[in-house]
Amino acid sequence: MARQPALPPRPPCQLYLITPPAIADLEAFAGLLEQALSAGPVAALQIRLKDASDDQIKTAAARLAPIAQAHGVAVILNDRPDLAKVTGCDGVHVGQDDTPVAEARRIMGPDAMIGATCHDSRHLGMEAAEAGADYVAFGAFFPTDTKQTTHRPELAELTIWQETMETPCVAIGGITVENAAQVAAAGADFVAVSAGVWKHADGPAAAVRAFNAVLESAF
Repeated sequence: MARQPALPPRPPCQLYLITPPAIADLEAFAGLLEQALSAGPVAALQIRLKDASDDQIKTAAARLAPIAQAHGVAVILNDRPDLAKVTGCDGVHVGQDDTPVAEARRIMGPDAMIGATCHDSRHLGMEAAEAGADYVAFGAFFPTDTKQTTHRPELAELTIWQETMETPCVAIGGITVENAAQVAAAGADFVAVSAGVWKHADGPAAAVRAFNAVLESAF
């Protein structure tokens, strides 16, 4: 019997940063972002300002996106493909109650990165993938104060998704340096982190270094 070719190794899980839900001092946060992105590899930055006005979101994107893009980091805007388009973001992340994936793609164009929240549902993940999402996000895997959550998937969902689907998956919700390795080992392609970086006791740069060391060691 012919030997089956070995599958290529899965690349290491990568860090996906999310801004705090509110930024009181944009200039100070821009400095923290520069420190964080200078400390190690980050795949993407999601600008997530849930209660901000359109003008505040545009101002934040205009200040933060160039910092991220100068480091080769994709800039994703939460919820609003219309604002993502006009502010020059690289993509948009939509929730189940936001603009549908297909409509976000129509607005943003074929080259944009579209991500979709799928909570604890592989079915929603498959629907998003079929609609053209570039990645799907599952969570919250751990307790979090960053946003209100009602869905709590098991880590095994990441493993099943990794074994059956080609669309990359993001794990979100309460991920810290202490628990990131188990999420990565379970099958996450990316770990989405907000408070775990911005509220890290040693600062965001130390957090990025620690996360990258943990994610690399998981493989």
